[in-house]
Amino acid sequence: MTAEIGFAVIGLGMGKHHCKSVMATPGARLVAVCDLDEERLEAAAAEYGCKAYTDYTELLQNDEINVVNIATPSGMHAEVGIPAAAAGKHLIMEKPADITTERIDALIAAGHENGVKIAGIFQARFDALNRRVRSAIQEGKLGKLVGVHGHLPWYRLQSYYEGQHGSWKGTWAMDGGGSLMNQGVHTVDLLQWLCGRVDSVMGMYGVFGHDIEAEDQAVALLRFANGALGTLYTTTCSYPGYNQRLTIYGSEGSIVKEEGELIAWKLRQDEEGEEGKEMLAMYGTGDQDNRAADPMAVSSDGHTQIITDMIESIKEDKDPIITLDSARHAVEIINSVYESARSGKEVKVQ
Repeated sequence: MTAEIGFAVIGLGMGKHHCKSVMATPGARLVAVCDLDEERLEAAAAEYGCKAYTDYTELLQNDEINVVNIATPSGMHAEVGIPAAAAGKHLIMEKPADITTERIDALIAAGHENGVKIAGIFQARFDALNRRVRSAIQEGKLGKLVGVHGHLPWYRLQSYYEGQHGSWKGTWAMDGGGSLMNQGVHTVDLLQWLCGRVDSVMGMYGVFGHDIEAEDQAVALLRFANGALGTLYTTTCSYPGYNQRLTIYGSEGSIVKEEGELIAWKLRQDEEGEEGKEMLAMYGTGDQDNRAADPMAVSSDGHTQIITDMIESIKEDKDPIITLDSARHAVEIINSVYESARSGKEVKVQ
């Protein structure tokens, strides 16, 4: 297969970044976009020179489209994705794949039944520094993991949760939660991808700085399957917004990073500190975006890598790097934190 792969994007909020990434990816062609807001729909269609649809079921009938990128409100992902799979379209699902594991499982089943590829959006897994951290952990350089900590002190204005395109955010039905499910899902996925599955959680959450239904601040204790204990903190109340920070402690070393910047790389086996110096020289100054305060400040690079991976997966008939099976655990963890907060008890992650 040498021809370009046709893409469509459904949902033009975060979907605008998908459009830019498709346009930037060799071998990809943006065939169509879909949104209920006709003003931003027509603007995107004009900008990218593609077809415009207000009804995604009509879009799915277009035979030029091979892959559909779904960037609708989170609670609609499976609702749109399952018929797209039934129409024979490969899928790229914005995070989270959906807000319950039952819906994600239904998406996975639809992919198998219809022989289509489905990829999740967790672009941090493609980050070079994150890959080096994961390799160091898997190679045993940190020894036995002891503490795993994720801190996401972001900020959102009340207006973020309002208006035609914001009212679904921070709701249980369409967003699946607030700061933890929407903003924090990337941090949760990164922790489990780097350090292994989470076995149980204890959580608390509340609304502190916004008029919304779901939480704008959540804290949790995490017990990893490998025995490590961890903490997780997410908020959209931390004015003016600060970068994500990950701290990983092991019996033989520790790593600290802030967004794309390495803060510390200390290993017992690296007595002279040469590896640490090399890592700091390579990753000590990251190309950080401004997502801490601006929800639309997202680099398209990660999305472009996911689109490239999907094209290769189709042409080589292999699984995408980020399958829904691997993207599922983050949603399991988050919903277990919510369950723990409501019950006041430690909850086993199923």
